[in-house]
Amino acid sequence: MPPRASSIRQLLAAKARQGVHTAVHRGWDWVRRHGEITPHTPGRRKFAYLGEGACIGFPVGAIYGEPWISIGDHTLVGTHVTISAGFVPGLDLGPDVIVKIGSSCSLGRGTHIVGHQSIEIGDDVFTGPNVYITDQNHSYGDLDVPIGRQWPENNPVTIGDGCWIGTGAIILPGTRLGRNVAVAGGAVVRGEFPDHSVIGGVPAKVLRSHDPDQGWQPPLRKHPLISLDELAALSVDGLDGLQILQDKLREEAG
Repeated sequence: MPPRASSIRQLLAAKARQGVHTAVHRGWDWVRRHGEITPHTPGRRKFAYLGEGACIGFPVGAIYGEPWISIGDHTLVGTHVTISAGFVPGLDLGPDVIVKIGSSCSLGRGTHIVGHQSIEIGDDVFTGPNVYITDQNHSYGDLDVPIGRQWPENNPVTIGDGCWIGTGAIILPGTRLGRNVAVAGGAVVRGEFPDHSVIGGVPAKVLRSHDPDQGWQPPLRKHPLISLDELAALSVDGLDGLQILQDKLREEAG
């Protein structure tokens, strides 16, 4: 094949690959947008409540038991998130909501919320990716029966308003987090923890807490870069506000 013909063929092949690439990504963007579950799509009808402005990203994880799941206004659920009530789809779980997620929450990609009795998540709760929250655990008291075949035990979970749960944290049955509790990534949490505390570890324990008279104990290392009012002002400025925040962080690090 002459050199010129070979070059033309390579150019056409490259353009074809670019065309396929563009088509695939545009098609996937279209699928993601139209696969989301919102208050304006048919999927909303299955839920006990799916609030105004709420959105469940596509592709979804395993979502079933929707009549016993309530998701508050303006809550964003990431992709591949599992939210389930009951063991399997199709069970009658009674008159009460089992999984209740508040308003203005953000659930990170790959998070699992598995409810059987009661999981209550407050307003403005944020999670990183791959957080696991459940109110049921296997029992192991019978030495002659495999653990997976023993009757499970339920214990309600409550997560207070404003909590932050870091990547990969596990929230076990019986956990009760107060308001504005920060959970370190990878923590395994069980028990009760007070408002305005920082917890972490396996098992999780209080690492820092706020005393009304003495402030944070142990004290915070330094003052925040900007006040909450300044942060709120930047948040409404879109990309320009985020750029200002990024510049401030770079200055602090430097």
